[in-house]
Amino acid sequence: MTEVMGADVAGKPESASRAGVVVAATVGNIVSTTPAISAVFSLFLIPISTEFGWPRAVVSGVLLLTAVMSAIIYPLAGRLSDRWGSRRVILVGNALFAPAIAGLALADGSVVQFYLLFAIVGAAGAIPSTPAYSKVISEWFDEKRGLMLGVAAGFGNGIGSTFMPIAAGLMLVQFGWRGAYIGIGLIVFCLGFPTLLALLRDAPGRVEEIKLRERQLDVPDIPAAPLPGVNLAEATSTRTFWILMAAVALGAGCMTAIFTHVVPMLMDRGIVIQQATLAISIFALVTAGWQVVTGYLLDKFYTPIVAVPMFAAAILGLLCFQFSQSMVVIYFGAALMGVGLGAEFGCLSYFVSRYFGLKAFGMIIGVYYSVVIIFQGGAPVLMDVGFDVTGSYEASVWVLSVLLAIGAALILLLPAFEIQRPSASLEASAS
Repeated sequence: MTEVMGADVAGKPESASRAGVVVAATVGNIVSTTPAISAVFSLFLIPISTEFGWPRAVVSGVLLLTAVMSAIIYPLAGRLSDRWGSRRVILVGNALFAPAIAGLALADGSVVQFYLLFAIVGAAGAIPSTPAYSKVISEWFDEKRGLMLGVAAGFGNGIGSTFMPIAAGLMLVQFGWRGAYIGIGLIVFCLGFPTLLALLRDAPGRVEEIKLRERQLDVPDIPAAPLPGVNLAEATSTRTFWILMAAVALGAGCMTAIFTHVVPMLMDRGIVIQQATLAISIFALVTAGWQVVTGYLLDKFYTPIVAVPMFAAAILGLLCFQFSQSMVVIYFGAALMGVGLGAEFGCLSYFVSRYFGLKAFGMIIGVYYSVVIIFQGGAPVLMDVGFDVTGSYEASVWVLSVLLAIGAALILLLPAFEIQRPSASLEASAS
């Protein structure tokens, strides 16, 4: 799908529709699972653990549970979006996700109930998620896809992951952790739903396919969308699918584990919460900006090798963060880890769209995120298990460094992109 001037199916100029979609996807990512749950979790870990008298591993175990629930829902939501369009699926998802977050305030000290509440959050949050917005962006953009994916996911998740911890910290002080979760739920709905309703649109080609399906509900086999690519079965039969899966799962799992533990890792070393919050903000801001940089570099050089130095930067940053006593070096380490996490977020959707196309993008990216989210949920739990056993996170840091190195090596094994590179002439005509 090329970016040519014209009008969409609603009669609006395509340039205006594309701009609106980018804004909607960016705002949607601001109020998605990563900012609203993962980015603030380290602020809630100690208060919840203290109030209920639970070990930290018990509290952080909900991250694994939400990951499992998300893993179940991602492919289902992707399949629904492939078939019926992303707009209606995302809107329903936002309307479910917001009250699910607010419902965490109902926790009464029962571990079973606590885990059940987070299971609902994980299931609901998987619907209006980054892969869903990446699908919409990929269908609207071709030659500038990397940049636009970086803007929507990078700025969205980055701004959200900067803003949400600050808002959560203020609400925590004023209203306690229960009131903070209610406030986050209100932010998710009041900021997200009106913006998505007004600006989010499916691409014209996808809209025509949806209309065809609605007219032919009695026909079991509707003609496929006129989009390039392969289906899930064809994708999984390739070596590339599994190499990319392992590389991204390792990288994203390791970096998310650190991201959710920035505050306790620093506070355990006697660093005050204000400095720890600044470190997580630097981490988040660099993650946001670097996704845009990653997308630009992928569009320009069109090779997966672009990501390898970014993985290396994350390893160096992790070691600086853990072992330095200087706040300047710690902040520098947080920035380098933001480079690594930005590369992870910036590469996955782009790689999937270039290796496997858009035909079944929702389903394929859903499967990838299902596996990635398991690693993202499991790694923080293992970090806290290591803490409960050894009394520090040092051993976990060394393990994560090795896994990041393996992820970087796997990127080197990826082939050239299989979907033809957009031509310069098309790019020129789009601008």
